[in-house]
Amino acid sequence: MSGQLFLDASIETFQSQKELAEGAVAQLDFKRLREPLDPNTNSIAVIMKHVAGNLISRWTDFLTTDGEKPNRNREGEFIDEFASRELLLEHWERGWSVLFQALDELTPADLPKIITIRDEPHTVVLATQRALSHTGYHTGQIVQTARVLASDNWTVLTIPRKGDSDGER
Repeated sequence: MSGQLFLDASIETFQSQKELAEGAVAQLDFKRLREPLDPNTNSIAVIMKHVAGNLISRWTDFLTTDGEKPNRNREGEFIDEFASRELLLEHWERGWSVLFQALDELTPADLPKIITIRDEPHTVVLATQRALSHTGYHTGQIVQTARVLASDNWTVLTIPRKGDSDGER
């Protein structure tokens, strides 16, 4: 696979994950976004805050600084402090914007370069794969939680099961 193909595929996959999460989020009101399924799980709002915080930390000055920024408050990402849906979505967009800007600036020549995340070396390819895995994991949480909370009001985001207009695959 060529380097540009890898970058293009990564961007496309990140965009797909973002759109899938946003399709789920759009089906719930703000109160529901803040509701965990049980006391041992995170609400969608908290997951969104964490994803955005992770993207901002990892992808700001991606090639030149450690992916775990000293000013990141990871534990604070698991506290819902959003006063409105708009503030939550602004934070979410900021994280994705940082990611997409960094990816747009990468070239195939950057892919074998070594960056650090928590002082551990990663090639740009590995760091990108790590980020894709992380956002994919949390996208799944967002969709599954939204599906449960929306109940009978859910609109399928992917291909429905055969013979089922509201099933999820």
